[in-house]
Amino acid sequence: MKIAFIFPGQGAQYIGMGKELYDNFNIVKNIFDKTDEILIENFVNLVFNGNDEDIKKTENTQPAILMVSTAISQLLMSEGIMPTMTAGLSLGEYSALVAANSISYEDALPLVRKRGQLMNEAVPSGKGAMAAVLGLAEDKLLLCCEEASEHGTVSIANYNCPGQLVLSGDRSAVEKASELAKKAGAKRVVPLPVSGPFHSPLLKPAGDALAELLKNIGIKTPQVPVVSNVSAKPSGCVEEIRELLAKQVSNSVRWEDCIRYMIAQGVDTFLELGPGKALSGFLRKIDNTVNTYNVEDLASLENVLGLLKGV
Repeated sequence: MKIAFIFPGQGAQYIGMGKELYDNFNIVKNIFDKTDEILIENFVNLVFNGNDEDIKKTENTQPAILMVSTAISQLLMSEGIMPTMTAGLSLGEYSALVAANSISYEDALPLVRKRGQLMNEAVPSGKGAMAAVLGLAEDKLLLCCEEASEHGTVSIANYNCPGQLVLSGDRSAVEKASELAKKAGAKRVVPLPVSGPFHSPLLKPAGDALAELLKNIGIKTPQVPVVSNVSAKPSGCVEEIRELLAKQVSNSVRWEDCIRYMIAQGVDTFLELGPGKALSGFLRKIDNTVNTYNVEDLASLENVLGLLKGV
């Protein structure tokens, strides 16, 4: 059995995530408590007892999901369940790098908070938009983007799985491309409740600023391969990791290709670690022959430990 740890991105968050595990495992409690120390605020209380508006703020969402995902990966590894590869969707790539001992949690936490702020500040509020397009082939959606480009920037931001692509860019251009996608045969087009046009060229200024921050982050060669969102393969060296993380905020997330790469390398079991089950859903559409489990609370943890411990 070859196991990959995969980590969710922004949008999976909810109030109270990780609370059961915090209450039952010291290794989880220690990471949550360390988060309060690093951020110098009562951040864990916000995650457990805050409101939806607070947890949806990008500068809170990103460190919150990193915290929960990292705690769960550390817990599983302490139980003897080790990954042969890691990957994460967008923000989740930082959780993957921490799990692979490439970036320390102490460095990653303030970095993703700043990343969230930079992404929010890159485009004025209301100017950008994103929309999920269901049931339309990539080539047809690219033609829609090309036709809609006279209204502004629009491109495919996420290649999540067969039948699910995501548009991102200027609001007017995304709306036009969405309209064209429906005419071209898309089953559904769903506007996404996001604060900006993530993973579009409009966020290049955020990526450039992030590149400067990454110069001061200690990054080591990962102990297991970490598959990059941008290249859909493991980074070759530390400098390439820095370069790809900076590009990631304005480049397409090639998630389906990431999963197919790992399967081609022999991975047959995927563990989604952190809030939600979105990645597990994508996986079943990409290849329903592999084993897919999520761990986000006590019940899902006990299920995975029962199935995999000692394997």
